[in-house]
Amino acid sequence: MIKEQKLTLKGKETLEKELDFLKTTKRDEIAEKIEIARSYGDLSENAEYDEAKNDQARVENRIIEIEHILKHAVIIEDIDTGKVRIGAKVKVINLNTNKDYEYEIVGSNEADPLHGKLSDESPVGMALLDKEPDDIVHVETPSGKTVKYKVVDVYKAEEE
Repeated sequence: MIKEQKLTLKGKETLEKELDFLKTTKRDEIAEKIEIARSYGDLSENAEYDEAKNDQARVENRIIEIEHILKHAVIIEDIDTGKVRIGAKVKVINLNTNKDYEYEIVGSNEADPLHGKLSDESPVGMALLDKEPDDIVHVETPSGKTVKYKVVDVYKAEEE
């Protein structure tokens, strides 16, 4: 069975833009690099040609990956329910350190922890799902430590 790919509307649009860029601009750039590298002669010892072909393979693999994600995408509506869900932003306090954090809960394809986007499949994301303000969650980290978070606020993610 094929796994559904959870995306916010913003995430879907971002993937569609990337796909368009790869299929048009990037493919053309790589084709030009390959032509230039071919003009250097012997392809068996042509590092520029090998690099261009490797770039081409990476781009084609990414195109296939994005097309697969979009084909199996389930778009998550960005609704303000008062509970943590995909598409929501949540403010939490780490009760172990007393530090505040703000996360947007997204599908695994959109996850970017360095920019505050947590996957619904990550330990923290899973623990926060369906929680409301004042709920406390316990998250076991990969190192085996337990971190306690208190949900401070849950709200609809703003369009950027």
